[in-house]
Amino acid sequence: MDRLAELNTRVEELESRLAFQEDTLAQLNDVIAAQDVNIRALVARLKELGDKYRDLSFELQSGDEKQDEKPPHY
Repeated sequence: MDRLAELNTRVEELESRLAFQEDTLAQLNDVIAAQDVNIRALVARLKELGDKYRDLSFELQSGDEKQDEKPPHY
């Protein structure tokens, strides 16, 4: 009978640990999902900023040439 009680105690401990691990995994999954959303938003924003930077760089490079030109109506 003592052996059976020991086995029951061990099974209960294992079930408790399993429940804790499942809860931890669920919490980690939620964190990862939130981070994925944030990373996707940051990547999209970074792409937008890169496009704007490229456009501004192009305007600055070609802008010097346009300052020397007379407007078409002269």
